[in-house]
Parts: sequence; C-alpha cells; structure tokens
Amino acid sequence: MSDTVDRVVVFMDYQNVHGWARRQFLPFGADPSEGHVFPLKIGELLAGRRRRESELMEVRVYRGRPNPERQPGAAAANDRQTAMWERSDQVTVIRRNLQYPSDYPASRASEKGIDVAIAVDMIRLGMSGYMDTAILFSSDNDLMPAVEVLWTMPQCHVEVASWSGAHRVRFPGTQQPWCHHLNESDFQAVRDTYDYSIHE
Repeated sequence: MSDTVDRVVVFMDYQNVHGWARRQFLPFGADPSEGHVFPLKIGELLAGRRRRESELMEVRVYRGRPNPERQPGAAAANDRQTAMWERSDQVTVIRRNLQYPSDYPASRASEKGIDVAIAVDMIRLGMSGYMDTAILFSSDNDLMPAVEVLWTMPQCHVEVASWSGAHRVRFPGTQQPWCHHLNESDFQAVRDTYDYSIHE
C-alpha cells in the first residue's frame, strides 16, 4: 500500500445496489426506472470519506444488458445510460447479456455471471498492483470469497459499502471489513434521475 495516497477502485454490483436503494429509500410500487445512481458520484463519495488520503482510480460497474430483440426499449435505455456514465474515463461498465427463460415474459430475465466477473476482477486487480484499496458496493454474500482473498493480500486493502439498513457483507460474527454505510441523503446526492428512454 502506498505511503502517501491510496489508489481506490470501487466495484459496483449494480442490480444489487439499485434494488436495495429502491427497497430502502423509495415507496413501494415506485416505477422500476427509479432508484438509479451515478457511479462516478458514488466513487467520489466513498473515496472522499476514507480516513486515509485517497485517489479514485476507477469505478467498475457490473450489470446485465437486455437483449435488443426481446426488450428493444430496455436495451436502448441501458445503452444510453452506459454511454452517459462512461463519459468519464474513471467509469468502466462491464455488461453481460441477460438470460431469458423459455417461458419469458411470464418469467423474468436474469443476470448470469455478474458475481464471477466481479470476483475475478477484484482478485486480478488486487494482484496487479493497480490499486491499494478495493471497495465492494454490494449486499450479496456470494461475493465474500473475493473479499476473503483480498483480505489476505498485504498489497491490497479491502472495504465494503452498503445502503443504511440494508444487509452488509462481513465476516461472520464481526464488523469486518470496514463498511461505508450510505444513508438516504447520500442516495439523493448521487441519484441518477435522467430518463434514458428519451432519445437525444
């Protein structure tokens, strides 16, 4: 770890972040398009609140992408949102195609491979020397193995983030690793309310 400024990378499990924001801060039945956040604002908020001086290297966002043939409107909105976020060279969006069940649309499409992609990248970048600190923003315990690996790396520190009141990733029976709890005021400060269904 650097003796001067920590190089920070934020890893966002986006569907998880979006879903918990809706559950914690929006009324029941709110439109599915609500509850989005700007990844760069999240990254800047998290890096700015650390006790050590920190430089935000990158926010890596992991999410599914609808099939344009099955969900043309949703796919176009997803593409426009991705393009908006990636106007900053500090934001990288990693998308994997949604998987559609045979009885779609009676059953919903689902994300596949997102957890694996996050875990692989956390470990890969932790070993590479690219970052001093990884912050995982997710409430999904399935990502704990990646946190455990980084926890043992002397060259890379690991922290987590969650919305206030949401489940947080931690080692059983402890408050480790350090968790950044973001409240409703934080959510409002980073909220993405742009309507991506509108063509520019």
